[in-house]
Amino acid sequence: MTGDRVLPQHIEYRRVVVKVGSNVLTGGTDALDAATMASITQQIATLMRRGCQVLVVTSGAIAAGRHRLKAHHASLAPEQLPARDVQSRQALAAIGQSRLMALWDELFEQEGVTIAQALLTRRDLADRPAYLNARNTLLNLIDLRVVPIANENDVVSIEEIRDSKIGDNDNLSAQVANLVDADLLLILTDLPGLYTADPRRDPDARLIERVERIDDDIVRAASGVAGARGTGGMATKVQAARIAIGSGTHVVLADGRARDIVLRAVAGEPVGTHFLPSGDRIESRRRYLMSGLQARGRIQVDAGAATALLAGGKSLLPAGVTACEGEFQRGDVVQVFTADGRQVASGITNYAADEVRRIQGKRSDQIAEALGYEFGEEVIHRNNLVLV
Repeated sequence: MTGDRVLPQHIEYRRVVVKVGSNVLTGGTDALDAATMASITQQIATLMRRGCQVLVVTSGAIAAGRHRLKAHHASLAPEQLPARDVQSRQALAAIGQSRLMALWDELFEQEGVTIAQALLTRRDLADRPAYLNARNTLLNLIDLRVVPIANENDVVSIEEIRDSKIGDNDNLSAQVANLVDADLLLILTDLPGLYTADPRRDPDARLIERVERIDDDIVRAASGVAGARGTGGMATKVQAARIAIGSGTHVVLADGRARDIVLRAVAGEPVGTHFLPSGDRIESRRRYLMSGLQARGRIQVDAGAATALLAGGKSLLPAGVTACEGEFQRGDVVQVFTADGRQVASGITNYAADEVRRIQGKRSDQIAEALGYEFGEEVIHRNNLVLV
């Protein structure tokens, strides 16, 4: 799809979440559009070769399931195919998820890129330990130059399938963007962006190229544009943008079928509708981790660990822990102090207080022996730690 065109070389954003909607994935048909998926895959692979970290949030499992069922049961009459109620769509998602992932895997493999499947539900992101698990896993994957392919776990989650305005892959993409502190959330749809009205019905509709604040006018503009095959229309995309920009992430809503759209958006070209961040991501996270009101306990470290944190940008390992105070749980914010009472950092702990006491002073490879399980080799991972 790139042809002889000179591809944009500039990289404006380093960590990017690309959400691909059902209407883009199917190309307006009832089957997955391999050509469109291949184009998106090639663009993502190009970005990775330039040093970007990319995560994908994909729709399309239900569409893939319906197409596969029709193909394998051609003799079935239309009324014999699954209906559009929750249970039927969960069945279709279960059928189609493997096909969807197999196609992504095949296309990325052709580009020399490894992918990983990440099935999430809103419950996973609402529960603090599960949230921490998901965050650590996704961050570790992108550190390994792997592309996580995330999707709502439709087989067990009914919020997304109900066509509700709360659960859908648009909002999931915003949650993932916040989860990994993304610089850009790129939402690919079958329209060039957000319009003042539905451009498919109103010839006077104008593209809104830049949104500095999501006000009533923006909400009204989005409310009248529904999706054809996806669970969300434009309203859920604006809702997702509101979530992401509040944490300092840029959001671009653009046509996923447009030429080189992923490369152009990441290069900072004015494509689609650009929602500007309403908060500073780094400062917001720093305030959260540094707030004394958030802290549930204290961890004391030796001089070597303090130096590794302050000078080396390292994670806090159990070998450097000498004591802990409080009865905090896994996923809580704790403060890190030296023996002389100097605070050096705050962070989100991978282990509860009683677990820290059992592994303090031990090597990371001794955690499983001491506890009978492990949640990682770090007491606090560097991605969840802010220095004082």
